[in-house]
Order: sequence, then C-alpha cells, then structure tokens
Amino acid sequence: MMFADRAPALLSLAMLAGCTAAAETPVPGSAKLWTPAAISGPGYETSPTFTPDRQTMVYLAADKDFRTYRLMQSQCENGAWGKPAPPSFAMALPVIEADPFVTPDGKRLYYISSRHAPDAEDFDIWYVERTADGGWGEPRRLPEPVNSSAAELLPRTDAAGRLYFGSSRKGSAGGGDIYVATESRPGEWTVANLGPPVSGSGYEYEAEISRDGRTMITVSDRGDRSHLYRYRREGERWIEAGRIPADPGQFQVGPLLSPKADRLLFAQRHGERSGEMFLIDLVPDPDRLWPPDCRDQAAL
Repeated sequence: MMFADRAPALLSLAMLAGCTAAAETPVPGSAKLWTPAAISGPGYETSPTFTPDRQTMVYLAADKDFRTYRLMQSQCENGAWGKPAPPSFAMALPVIEADPFVTPDGKRLYYISSRHAPDAEDFDIWYVERTADGGWGEPRRLPEPVNSSAAELLPRTDAAGRLYFGSSRKGSAGGGDIYVATESRPGEWTVANLGPPVSGSGYEYEAEISRDGRTMITVSDRGDRSHLYRYRREGERWIEAGRIPADPGQFQVGPLLSPKADRLLFAQRHGERSGEMFLIDLVPDPDRLWPPDCRDQAAL
C-alpha cells in the first residue's frame, strides 16, 4: 500500500513547476547523522518526537522503499535509547500510521492514520491523550474541516495550540499545500490555507512550526526532489529564508525543530541505509542538550 500523496514526491515521480527561492539565510555547520543505534535499521526512520520529560521518543518506521509505515516508541534505558516497540495505541499493518507529534505541554500526541479506511489511502489526523501513569489514551479522530477526503500529513502545533499540516485537498495550488487549523471551541475548528509564499506552485506537504510560531520548516518538491525550506514570520507575513543545507541528491522529510528553534532534526538517505535521522544547527551556539540522548537519565 502506497502512501499516495507523499510517496510520489519522495520517489521523484512528481515533477512540478519550480519556484524562485529567496536569498539563502546562512546556516552554521552541516548536518550530522543522529539516529540512535537501537532504532537504526535497514528501513527508513524519520519524524521523531519527544515527551517533555525527555524519556520517550515516538517516530515513524518505514520499509526501505518508503511504502509501508508504522509508529514505533523507544524509552530511555541505562543512558541510551532502548529497543523500540509499537506504542500502545498503534495499529498493525496493513493499517499505515505515521507523523507523530507530542504537543509542547506533553498532554497530547497527534499522528496520521488510515485506520478508518485502510484500503482508501486516506490519511487523517488522529490524537491520543497522555494518561496520568505516563501511558496513552484511546485514539480519537479529528473532525472535518481538519480532515478531508484527501490526505492530511505531519500534524504539528505551536504553543498557542494552532495545528499546522499538509494536505492535498481540493483547492491546493501545487497538488499539496500547508494549512493551519484553529479550535475555536472544543470540537469546532476553522481551517485556512497559509497561501504564498508557504503554499506555492510546488508540492508542499509537510510543515514544522516553532513553539513561538515564528519559524517554519516546510518540505516541498519544486521539481528537484523534496527539500527543506525555512520561513520566518514578520508581523502577519511569512518570509522565505532559503533552503536548509542537506544532501541535494536525496529527498528530505520529517523536520522537527528544537524547543528554541535553534536545531533541526530531519531524515534523508544515508549510504546503504534507506533513511536515517540527521541533526543540523540553525544558529552558531545552539542548546546542545537537545535532542535528548538519555545520558542525563543514566543516574536516575
């Protein structure tokens, strides 16, 4: 079963009209391999998210061809990330689930799932609540207009609770655009296309947002594979700040900003490995305590 709206870009099957990028904002250093040893394998590991206590990581594990997906969870054990296992709420294949994200307050985890229609390749946004004992509650599906008959991808929230995601729904300019949803009251949502320059003539299908809502990293296919593009918010406008330096010969997916938006995790192909997580600094002197490496938990 193919991840219908993302796979064409990842496999370079969709060649869309390009856009002119803004002048590049310098990014210090270069990306370095980060994937913890316990979760690195022949498949594709991407889209990690961490609980605020830094002891739990949930991520997407795909096969080497990036066609089937599932959620996996790793815990800090003896100063390192431990052997992964599916989280309690996850469904087994052939249901495809991906793109986990723990909200900044740690109370909710969003993800996408085909569990409601496993044969339709319709990926909707679901969530689970964190329970008092540190587990996960029962999965709940977000209503329309957040979800649609098309695929929704990579749900992410800022500290104010606004939900950002990619979707190929009707009205998307380049086959896929970036949307923001706001919950006006419990269960009632309004959704808006972010519009240019974030949603342009390329195929935009993932968006990571900083906690303060002022930095965004998107994944967009502008005709030369899917790459990472950086935006900054000035007043009510988004300004493109250039492409994140990564391997130009490979696609990148699954961006995750640090809480201070000074570091970025993402995934790309690595040698004989299908895909691994990489870390890049976005400022000269970032907070190097992120991402969590469990070493500070060894003495607990």
